[in-house]
Amino acid sequence: MKDLKEEVVGLIEKEIDDILAKEEIEKLVEIPPDSEMGDYAFPCFRLSKALKKSPNLISQELAEKIEKNSYIEKVESLGPYLNFFIDKEKLTEIVLNEVKEKKERYGSSDMGKGKTVIVEYSSPNIAKPFHIGHIRTTIIGHALYDIYKYLGYNAVAINHLGDYGTQFGKLIVAYKKWGDRKIVEKDPINELLKLYVKFHKEMENDSTLEEQARHWFKKLEDGDSEALELWQWMRDMSLKEFNRVYDILGIKFDSFTGESFYSDKMPKVVDDMRKKGILKKSQGAEIVDLEPYGMPPALITKSDGSTLYITRDIAAAIYRKEHYNFYKNVYVVGSEQILHFKQWKKIVELIGYPWAKDCIHVNFGMVRLEEGTMSTRKGRVVFLEDVLKKAVEKTLAIIEERNPNLENKDEVAKQVGIGAIVFQELFNNRIKDYTFTWEKTLSFDGETGPYVQYTYARANRLLEKGNFSPDNEIDYSILSAPEEINIIKMIYNFPKEIVTAMEKNEPSFVARSIMGIAKAFNSFYNSCPIMQEEDNLKNARLQLVWATKSVIKAGLSLLGMETPDKM
Repeated sequence: MKDLKEEVVGLIEKEIDDILAKEEIEKLVEIPPDSEMGDYAFPCFRLSKALKKSPNLISQELAEKIEKNSYIEKVESLGPYLNFFIDKEKLTEIVLNEVKEKKERYGSSDMGKGKTVIVEYSSPNIAKPFHIGHIRTTIIGHALYDIYKYLGYNAVAINHLGDYGTQFGKLIVAYKKWGDRKIVEKDPINELLKLYVKFHKEMENDSTLEEQARHWFKKLEDGDSEALELWQWMRDMSLKEFNRVYDILGIKFDSFTGESFYSDKMPKVVDDMRKKGILKKSQGAEIVDLEPYGMPPALITKSDGSTLYITRDIAAAIYRKEHYNFYKNVYVVGSEQILHFKQWKKIVELIGYPWAKDCIHVNFGMVRLEEGTMSTRKGRVVFLEDVLKKAVEKTLAIIEERNPNLENKDEVAKQVGIGAIVFQELFNNRIKDYTFTWEKTLSFDGETGPYVQYTYARANRLLEKGNFSPDNEIDYSILSAPEEINIIKMIYNFPKEIVTAMEKNEPSFVARSIMGIAKAFNSFYNSCPIMQEEDNLKNARLQLVWATKSVIKAGLSLLGMETPDKM
């Protein structure tokens, strides 16, 4: 699509290329706070010293000199700023033709062609509840995966399962002491959670349990057949439970290689660290001293020789570079792991891998319960599946009340209920903490997913009623009402918001862009009659409705949401 900012930069460059380079001009051009002041603005302060004139005078002189073209309607001086107004008819033609060509792929590109981006997300711990705390990594990660794919990258979705570590020693001990296979298999996650909670409760009175757990994890690392059989059984049952939730969310992964996958790759990694001279002995264990880099030491192997989470993350990063030759290796993991990621990235760098900089930690805020932080050890969790099911049930109740004759009620309830949860997670900046409440999570009022989905359904209804075909020829100059131009500008900016979302690993840019388009559309719907107008205007406005519908579908799809045709 035509880059109109580039047009503006080109016109300015013709006049001042001896003072500022094109790249500098591009950085300075901005969007004014009020559309009445134009579509783009160029501040003239940087030119003042070179030209020995005030910025206001420079702005006036440039406004008189610059030659307008077919894309620029007018150029005005406003104080020290040079303001550019895009030709509205030309903008409308550019935008509607681009949507017509790409339809629901509007905003997609091949900018990432030939580059592999790994996105690691969700990554629940085996044999533990898939709770509301996992919702953020799962939904943010899936949206980023979709965004990278949309921009032409070879995106790889990895679920780095927490299927290794001392926790399995604890579970094996608990199961052998108090477990019953038949009871566990009837309700795996709940029963394994009970055993895990019981282990920690009993440990308060029996200090030998911790040592027993370490012993069984060491046996697992050493390939003991009984330990391996119990571990595999717990892993298989857990994955079956997790996949049920992923199916509800419509999420699939390219790989489920968890921590255990790297167990045979860690000895070489540890050996490489020794050869590089970065490992030090400390009370029988081995550490990397990171104090020179402003971080505490990182424990690499315990005194019994067993490995830790950080060792496995280092091994995983090296394997991914060798196996995928990634351009970016993105980890969608909570803010509480910031130090952990800084430590292992620095260690990878110290081993001698310059690509450590391409491993990116996309952190996000915590989810807390009203009664405090979630704790698996204490059994204080809210199951994610329960949240999703309740959202669907509430949506179905609303449909029964407001539109009982709606076709495919159950399917629409699922699309809207799950969409409400997903949109809530992605609309706000990911870095913010929040407290989980049923009331807030299941609210459909205000800036919500159901509002955007309803806007899509409203647009669809208008198109059906108007017997619209996107192939109809239209007169672009007819669409000149402020409400119409506002939508067109927002649709024009949508592809840039996708790129910003990718660059900042922040899906909220897409969510907020789609919300803005939905609001602008509803303002247009209420202000600009469609069906009662004469054919030329009716067809032009329906073309705008169709473009809006296509872009909303594209945006919601990137967020992992569906778009019901009727609501």
